[in-house]
Amino acid sequence: MLSDLVKKFLYGSGLLGLYHRFRNRRTLTVIMFHRVIDPSDPRWASCDPDYTLDTALFDRCITFFQQHYNIVSVNEVLAARRGETCLPARALLITFDDGWSDNVDFALPRLRRAGLPALLFLVADVVGRRLPFYQERLVGGWRLGKVKAADLLAAAGQAQPEAGNDMGGLRRAIAAIEQLDDNDREAALAPFAEAMDDGHRHMVLAEELAVLERGGIAIGLHGKTHTPMTRASDLDAELAGARAQVAPFLDSAEPPTTMSFPHGRYTPAIARRAHEAGYELIFTSDPTINPVADRPDWLLGRIGFEQPGIVDGAGRFRPDKLALLLFRKPQRVLETA
Repeated sequence: MLSDLVKKFLYGSGLLGLYHRFRNRRTLTVIMFHRVIDPSDPRWASCDPDYTLDTALFDRCITFFQQHYNIVSVNEVLAARRGETCLPARALLITFDDGWSDNVDFALPRLRRAGLPALLFLVADVVGRRLPFYQERLVGGWRLGKVKAADLLAAAGQAQPEAGNDMGGLRRAIAAIEQLDDNDREAALAPFAEAMDDGHRHMVLAEELAVLERGGIAIGLHGKTHTPMTRASDLDAELAGARAQVAPFLDSAEPPTTMSFPHGRYTPAIARRAHEAGYELIFTSDPTINPVADRPDWLLGRIGFEQPGIVDGAGRFRPDKLALLLFRKPQRVLETA
């Protein structure tokens, strides 16, 4: 592990930036975000900290991207894929998953102020829905002191009275709940329904999609239900069905041509099927940088990061940590065969 002093020197001296300018010149980096919330907002108390950045840190990330990359829109990536243009050196695309209302409240104004485009991958069924996915509701209930990990494990049929009630224990309990079939999961979560509701609206409204589009955030798909594609009972509904469902909400009324895989789960066969369903660009959660020597491939990797990984012990932004995380990721064309 590099010491903090070495990390700071490599970044502060410009050596790390020079390495990036040469190594990643002909690449497309795709950044994966989920939620952006101001700590003063009531949703901050119940959000999943692993998938949420506070607004101040998001601002610092935007500044970092502007310093080290040429930020592009999805339309520019699509044009490059079609051979109509070339991407600039060190291209970067900003994406968001799921369809959170805080993307409208907090991410959009900051991107507009910076004059930057982005792409939001929307779960079709969340439009107009108040409550988030059950995983996030369980995290919220746990953070508010209303849900215990041991009780969740018991509900999943894995009673462990000594199970820790820390975040690790909660993640293990949620993983156990995820393994249940739909009917068993619904029955297991029923006793926690009240504890899983923090009283706030978390997901986008139909009219907010137009606000996002007009603000420079394009809309892609993230499946119909947020079910992992590898477990979907109706893959056609998750792919083509989601496109048809969302199209009427969009300014163009045209089905989206981009998507990302829920939970990052897919197989090459599922990727090909999505491509055949009309998605021109398909994004994974494989943490790779995408080579674009000629043009970008249709199956692309994305890089996500958590707030603790890019700050110091006092919560201050560390650009050197973000640089080391992003600049050195492997460059790889993803397998589609």
